[in-house]
Amino acid sequence: MAKATNRIAYQGEPGANSDTACRDMFPDMEPLPCPTFEDAFVAVEKGRADLAMIPIENTLAGRVADIHYLLPRSKLHIVGEYFLPIHFQLMVLPGVKKKEITTVHSHVHALGQCRNLVRENRWKPIIAGDTAGAARLVRDMQDRTQAALSPRLAAELYGLDIIEENVEDADNNVTRFVILSKEKKIAPRTSAVDLMVTTFIFQVRNIPAALYKALGGFATNGINMTKLESYQLGGKFVSTLFYADIEGHPDDANVKLALEELSFFSREVRVLGVYHAHEAREGYPAKS
Repeated sequence: MAKATNRIAYQGEPGANSDTACRDMFPDMEPLPCPTFEDAFVAVEKGRADLAMIPIENTLAGRVADIHYLLPRSKLHIVGEYFLPIHFQLMVLPGVKKKEITTVHSHVHALGQCRNLVRENRWKPIIAGDTAGAARLVRDMQDRTQAALSPRLAAELYGLDIIEENVEDADNNVTRFVILSKEKKIAPRTSAVDLMVTTFIFQVRNIPAALYKALGGFATNGINMTKLESYQLGGKFVSTLFYADIEGHPDDANVKLALEELSFFSREVRVLGVYHAHEAREGYPAKS
């Protein structure tokens, strides 16, 4: 068994939203920044990190497409999830006033989600590789006319002042992360009211109404399917892989029946993870 590193990998620079998610959920672990998603996966596969914190979907931007292709090909397993509300802070060099700003840097999605602020002030938007990298760039440029739209953590790491808080246009911006591990850990149901999530991929047989028949068991057994995505395989429109999340545990009688029916109409079914739902997930049991 590989020696534990007490590190958790993520894609991005120090101060990115993924870094914040790591620190929020695993405060005793050391965040390990990686240039790409694939590098974060490899860090866990090669034993340089114990876990990876990977964004999989956002309420405004939709799915993170790269992840849905990397997950089925990797040997990693989903062992948890985390929901992070996304906020952007307007940050500058120490002492700079808002009236001095002419240019603002951030990731393309962040600039789009803070469009009102940028337009109202007639600032020039400059696209950066990621939000934390924009903050580092402002620090390194040492130009009082430059600002960044970045997570709060980036201001602390790069010594910048936050002069306006939570400047995003919409307040319903949330990113869902999955926690990945090299070890397959199927979380046990600890009580009847536990909200469990099972994630799996499947490929239906090439027969008429195969998808309808494959999914019928979830409807008849009263199972809530919260996510269903399709991906073409091998450049062929007749070969499709499906990715799904359901609420429930494979040991539940109704889930077991539904998965059996799914397997009957599928060429392949592979469970990627069974884990406890994060408390921010809709339907999470209310605390007494």
